[in-house]
Amino acid sequence: MEMIASQLIRVGRELADELRPLKFSEPVTHTYLTVDYARAGYEAYLEKFANSNKRVLMLGMNPGPYGMAQTGVPFGEIAAVRDWMELSPEIGKPENEHPKRKISGLDCTKSEVSGRRLWGLFSEKFPNAGDFFKDHLVINFCPLIWMKDSGANLTPDKIRAAEMELADVACQKHLRRLIEILEPQYLIGVGGYAENQMRAAQEQLGSSAVIAKILHPSPASPAANRGWAEVAERQLREIGVW
Repeated sequence: MEMIASQLIRVGRELADELRPLKFSEPVTHTYLTVDYARAGYEAYLEKFANSNKRVLMLGMNPGPYGMAQTGVPFGEIAAVRDWMELSPEIGKPENEHPKRKISGLDCTKSEVSGRRLWGLFSEKFPNAGDFFKDHLVINFCPLIWMKDSGANLTPDKIRAAEMELADVACQKHLRRLIEILEPQYLIGVGGYAENQMRAAQEQLGSSAVIAKILHPSPASPAANRGWAEVAERQLREIGVW
């Protein structure tokens, strides 16, 4: 029987194959497919931490420029990946690299605030990463990053709906496969967008998992800047995850 991590790697590569041909028009000028050039990081994460069923599947939206974009790991803030997860993948370069959004892998000196907050909370509660990943896994809904000509990040809501629909269909199919493989009891969206994607997947699957969300740790959220960790931990306790 195929190992769980191997199944996740296989369906992740299938998703990459579906997303790779997609084209995006203005305001998008550059698109990075993290699970291509940073595949080594993503697959090392799955091999080390995802080879079992999970009680809790947490879902983010798409990579940040100094997190998964650099490491291949969802919310992959450098220090958390290197020091807590103890991963040291060799990261390649995306095609058509933006001069203001260089990829330098674990040598990146900038910090992904969302990832620092998310993994900071989890590493504080679970000093040993293996203890967290015994029951939890964090995945992003979409592995694509979009940028404007200026290098500014673009979120999915800023992209033409018809173009985004093709990506959403592929990512939804991938999410359903993740749920089927991991058999989680809790589907937790990191933010409202991810929660909605979880609900859409559950409707298709008929899963009985509990669906809920926690506050997204983005510094763009005023609420997240007022003690995100305390809010998120309280929400996870209220949901019944912790």
